Amino acid sequence: MSYEDNNIFAKILRGEIPCKKIYEDNFVLAFYDINPQKKIHALVIPKGKYIDLDDFALKASSEEMVGLFKGINLVAKKLGISTEVGNGYRALTNISSHGGQEVPHLHFHLFGGERVGKMVE
Repeated sequence: MSYEDNNIFAKILRGEIPCKKIYEDNFVLAFYDINPQKKIHALVIPKGKYIDLDDFALKASSEEMVGLFKGINLVAKKLGISTEVGNGYRALTNISSHGGQEVPHLHFHLFGGERVGKMVE
């Protein structure tokens, strides 16, 4: 899978497609999923052009790496699901075809607000 500049997340980052924004900084954009799978379902995406977590680990700067993971934590706090303010959450990223990735831009799903259940069925 290669990075596609016209993937839906790239279009959201460019402002071509609206989103219900939760948080944004220099490194990430977080917004609500349009097809939520749990009571709370948000997406956190890096602003850089990274296909998946493997691509990110190979190419991202240390600053971008810290920014992404701090961003995930800030969003979880803002949503009231982090262990500091809530009862926890699941952070999930899919990698390539066997991992179920559909959009070739790294993104983390944050699920919470209720018990998430089994990880794999």
